[in-house]
Amino acid sequence: MAGGGKGSGRPAKKKSPTKGTGGNVRRGLEGRGATPPAHMRHWHKDKSRTERIEREEKTGRSPSSRTPVRTRRGDDAPEHIGGRNPVVEALRAGVPASTLYVALRIDNDDRVKESVRIAADRGIAMLEVGREKLDRLTEGAIHQGIALQIPPYDYAHPDDLVRIAQESAEVPLIVALDSVTDPRNLGAIARSATAFGAHGLVIPSRRSAGVTGGAWKTSAGTLATLRVARAANLTATLREYREAGLFVVGLDGEGTIDIGEANLLDGPLVVVVGSEGKGLSRLVREACDLVVRIPMRAAAESLNAGVAAGIALYEVARHRRS
Repeated sequence: MAGGGKGSGRPAKKKSPTKGTGGNVRRGLEGRGATPPAHMRHWHKDKSRTERIEREEKTGRSPSSRTPVRTRRGDDAPEHIGGRNPVVEALRAGVPASTLYVALRIDNDDRVKESVRIAADRGIAMLEVGREKLDRLTEGAIHQGIALQIPPYDYAHPDDLVRIAQESAEVPLIVALDSVTDPRNLGAIARSATAFGAHGLVIPSRRSAGVTGGAWKTSAGTLATLRVARAANLTATLREYREAGLFVVGLDGEGTIDIGEANLLDGPLVVVVGSEGKGLSRLVREACDLVVRIPMRAAAESLNAGVAAGIALYEVARHRRS
């Protein structure tokens, strides 16, 4: 048999020596030391979560007490009113509601008892839930163990507000909001508008606060009786109001005259309220017949939109009474 090796009867040929590894294999077997913590590993999948938790710890907030993330809700999503006074006021005002949520083992004071009674009389569903669910429903707002779910708001058309005034045989008074983005301001303005006889609010469909749970809460139930209309283009809507015979008066800190000196307040009127910081936008200002200001001391640069609207509407009501 050709060749040597095992079974050939001849000794196998001895292999020549090879070059060594220089100890690399032995050092490789020694390991690479302790595994670094997660925040030092850029490839670690939870690095962003770890960094977020560290930021919260620096600000004194633990992960378990984080405020729920506010997500952009669709127009067809329900809203929730939280808090014992806002809930009972909304139920008293007849706000359309679908569900009343009450926390387990809640301290039943008179407001809770009345809310439960009204909900039962109106056939509103009632559920006992944990406080964690109430936190999620109210997006971290103070709910005091009770919340009311209301359906999406059914906005009116701007023309509907004029028709409401005509059907009531009253001189139209409409409040338009320009760039008012805080729902609490919208709710406060709705409350003042109801108190001083306005026939409705007009808000832009974009870049403006809508009728949310926060607006319902601040309005103290007045949004149940005051109509809110949405305008695709606020400037165009103001021009249409002017063509229909209404005077458009803008409220701005840089107005030309004091509101008490305006001679248009007792006629068919649209009062336009701008944002606290920027006031009226240029195009909206140009669409006004007159721009007025609230006289005040120089130490106060501006007023909250809700406060300014209340003062202006009181002045309008005073002129109409006289």
